[in-house]
Amino acid sequence: MTNDDLIDALVAADAVKFGEFELSHGGTSEYYVDKYLFETNPEPLALIGEAFAERLDGEKPAGVALGGVPLVVATALEAEVPYVIARKKQKEYGTANLVEGRLDEGEEVVVVEDIATTGQSAVDAVEALRDAGAEVNRALVVVDRQEGGTENLADVGVELEALVTADELLARVDD
Repeated sequence: MTNDDLIDALVAADAVKFGEFELSHGGTSEYYVDKYLFETNPEPLALIGEAFAERLDGEKPAGVALGGVPLVVATALEAEVPYVIARKKQKEYGTANLVEGRLDEGEEVVVVEDIATTGQSAVDAVEALRDAGAEVNRALVVVDRQEGGTENLADVGVELEALVTADELLARVDD
C-alpha cells in the first residue's frame, strides 16, 4: 500500500471534512478527519490493517479505545497476532482493568491509534500499558495532524509513526 492508496481511500470514504470543527483537546480546526467514516468502511480499514501489520516488529498491538479498536482488530487479523485494548478510563465493575486482553509482564507493545493531534490519548494509553507491565516504545497512527503529537509522545520515550501526515492528506484533497 502506498500513501496515495490510503489517501484515496480516505477521500473516497468522505472522511475529510472542511468547515469549523472543535477538536478533542479543545482547539478548533478548519478541517476534520472523521475516523468513524474510514474505520467503518472496509476498504480503508483493510488498507490500514495491512499497513499497520507490516510495521509490527514483534510487538503486540494495543488499540486505544474507542477509535483504535477497529484498527487494532484489523491489524491483529492481518498479522494473525493477539492484541490488547487500552481504555481511556477504568470501568467501575467487572475486572476494572485499564488494559483489556492478555498482557505479559515486560511484553513489547505498540500503540495503535486513529488520529494524533496533541497525542494525549496515545500518551494516556502508553502510561496505562506501562503501568500494566508492558514495554512501549512506538505508536502507529493513521493520520498525524502535526500539532504536537510527535513531540508529546517523544517526551514519554515513544516514537510516533504515521501512515499519513496532515500535510500529505490536505495536499491531495486540495488537488
